[in-house]
Amino acid sequence: MEILRKIGAAVLEVFAYVGALSSLAGRAAYFTFIGPFRGKPVRFQRGVSQAMEAGVRALPILSLITFFIGLILALQAAYELRRFGAIGYVASAVAISMTRELGPLITAVIVIGRSGSAFAAELGTMKVTEEIDALQTMAIDPVGFLVAPKFVAMVLMLPCLTIWANFMGILGGSLFGVAQADFTFWRYITASLDALYLRDIITGLVKSVMFGGSITAVGCLEGLNTSGGAEQVGRSTTRAVVMAIFMVILVDLIFTTLFFFLGEH
Repeated sequence: MEILRKIGAAVLEVFAYVGALSSLAGRAAYFTFIGPFRGKPVRFQRGVSQAMEAGVRALPILSLITFFIGLILALQAAYELRRFGAIGYVASAVAISMTRELGPLITAVIVIGRSGSAFAAELGTMKVTEEIDALQTMAIDPVGFLVAPKFVAMVLMLPCLTIWANFMGILGGSLFGVAQADFTFWRYITASLDALYLRDIITGLVKSVMFGGSITAVGCLEGLNTSGGAEQVGRSTTRAVVMAIFMVILVDLIFTTLFFFLGEH
């Protein structure tokens, strides 16, 4: 009975957390898409600043990591394909893997480490120093004032970063293709493009949009739920990273399953 009680409590906690995430994401979407038509414009300048931080400044590390991921994929694919005399399909394997799965996923994990943790730390610090309470005292909704610009920035920048990650992954695979698989650079790029369908690219971009919303919701929720002092801010930041990665994997599983069954029809 004690075990069942603990399982039930854990399940209820999960549902409560998902409900809180959905509520926060819904309010952020309201202030983003409906609020401007009701006299509550999004802080455009703050949104641009967040987009620069989450997107443009993430390009160097994202480029390096996805380039190496593409090279690793090519090496691993060639290891098996060579046994069947099909090493010419390395370009196709790398391109499809990057656009459908690894490009969006690796991008999301990097952004979680850079921006998701920063959201939790920023809002957590504001919460423990009572700045959030001060905003509410001035009749300013913290979600519209603080969360909505982050939501806009992440939803817009994640697809852009994903496209760049896909390109860098394919570029990394071309290094192996040119050096070991008798491709020329342009033939490798052409083979990669020929292997891709529009649905492959759209699948990754849809995932990246959902990842952006999930990362923002988790980071901001953990920050807004912070209580205590500076030590608790650190714990909230750590929890935000762990929970954001879990939510991204869960969203990835849901949409991959959905696209799989839709693809059958």
